Amino acid sequence: MDCKKNANLKDCSCTYEPCLRKGVCCECVAYHRASGELPGCYFSREAERSYDRSIANFLRDKKD
Repeated sequence: MDCKKNANLKDCSCTYEPCLRKGVCCECVAYHRASGELPGCYFSREAERSYDRSIANFLRDKKD
């Protein structure tokens, strides 16, 4: 399967600029999953900017 990095970058909401996985969703998901986290695209714009990718923060974000 080909990665469509350029197409993914159009919709990527992650604001962490030095990220090497930006636009490579399969690597991003695997990285955050291994850390017990969720990728930034799961969060609201405001919650994503906190860089808190924890599941607890995700639940707080979705509760509001």
